[in-house]
Amino acid sequence: MSAAPATLFTDLRAVLPGDALLIREEELRPYECDGLTAYRALPLAVALPHTVEEVVNVLRLCRARGVPVVARGAGTGLSGGALPHAEGVVLSLARFNRILEIDPLARSARVEPGVRNLAISEAARPYGLYYAPDPSSQIACTIGGNVAENSGGVHCLKYGLTVHNVLALEALTIEGERLTLGGRAADAPGYDLLALLMGSEGLLAVVVEATVRLLPLPQCARVLLAAFDSVVTAGNAVGAIIAAGVIPAGLEMMDRLAVEAAEDFVHAGYPRDAAAILLCEVDGDEQEVAAALARVQEILKHAGARELCVARDEAERQLFWKGRKAAFPAVGRLSPDYYCIDGTIPRSKLAEVLTRIAELSREHGLRVANVFHAGDGNLHPLILYDANTPGELARAEALGAAIMELCIAVGGTITGEHGVGVEKINQMCVQFTPAELEQFHAVKRAFDPAGLLNPGKAVPTLARCAEYGRIHVHRGELRFPDLERY
Repeated sequence: MSAAPATLFTDLRAVLPGDALLIREEELRPYECDGLTAYRALPLAVALPHTVEEVVNVLRLCRARGVPVVARGAGTGLSGGALPHAEGVVLSLARFNRILEIDPLARSARVEPGVRNLAISEAARPYGLYYAPDPSSQIACTIGGNVAENSGGVHCLKYGLTVHNVLALEALTIEGERLTLGGRAADAPGYDLLALLMGSEGLLAVVVEATVRLLPLPQCARVLLAAFDSVVTAGNAVGAIIAAGVIPAGLEMMDRLAVEAAEDFVHAGYPRDAAAILLCEVDGDEQEVAAALARVQEILKHAGARELCVARDEAERQLFWKGRKAAFPAVGRLSPDYYCIDGTIPRSKLAEVLTRIAELSREHGLRVANVFHAGDGNLHPLILYDANTPGELARAEALGAAIMELCIAVGGTITGEHGVGVEKINQMCVQFTPAELEQFHAVKRAFDPAGLLNPGKAVPTLARCAEYGRIHVHRGELRFPDLERY
């Protein structure tokens, strides 16, 4: 960094109002990590701008001084994507929390990046509309963060991830240049840069406005709970539902450890002795839902479900989903700490991967609770450990890495919706070749030549991959024979 901290603070005070700059240690502590609390760092400062002009000024100042910038929403991310840079500025978009427009005719909403996910649906409900992506943290997480991580949720199987539900973005480059990407029309000219920014984890630009797609509230929604005596049988049942041509609004799976935790926490009516449960929701008009529900029940009986229970009313439907959405905090009651993993696999590999995760759990001596978006193969194993026990965090991370590399080995990927951040950066070396990683770096340089936006996240350096390869080369997992060319 070219500017001393005192000089930087003076410069920031010149472009921000008095309440928009935090520099004292006690003020910085709340920003030292995101939901991945095992990694922490204090930034030099936190900027809390009120206007787009103030954001532009902060970005231009940091660009001129060579100061790293980490954009931050609500801090609910689970991969360390908002981990501060020790010599940088955290750019908080928390004050950009206005819903600018609800357009019921166009079925869209214009919102600032600090708007909470759930707030959009609450504002759209009087028009009979809602915003479909619904991460478990939707009560707190923000749209800017959802764009950064390409978040999904329990209904992403039928209605898609953030990338499928955002129509347009307004974003700022590190130079303060404003970009307008996408639009309300069905298509936009040029390359699909809108999709490029989805899941880019703040490496390319800072989002200052989003136009999102709104959908009509379903006339009817029913949820079915199926209990199984085997995790493998439950995994195979997921594939059977999709193979039959049924696309549920949501299809979620929890194993016994997760079921017990959620039931003790929420009292949702889950069968505590089941090895696994599936929650399958179908929606549409009354006739469509009745037919789909009957078909799903038939499939699940044939697939080996020992018990089927359809929610009796809307209150019980919400309670079933409350248990699922509370599974992450519920598991926190089982252990002093847990490490939440995010990977995606082909649905046909669910049973195989769950069996192997159980084996890896025993090998590493740590319990794993499985909670995941079964319909699209997005796993969320929760590794239970105690950070106060020497070596347990390292064992948890090693187990997490093994699960991620298992996902790659069966044809999947290391993230579905939580991003790479700092958590999975080594597994990027397994997922991609040096030539592919160099192309990622080329895209980064095109947007941010000085590499100041969220540096050190998501895309590893080739030198890092070479070192990771040397550590693992005895297993034959990583070999980069042409590395010297890059």
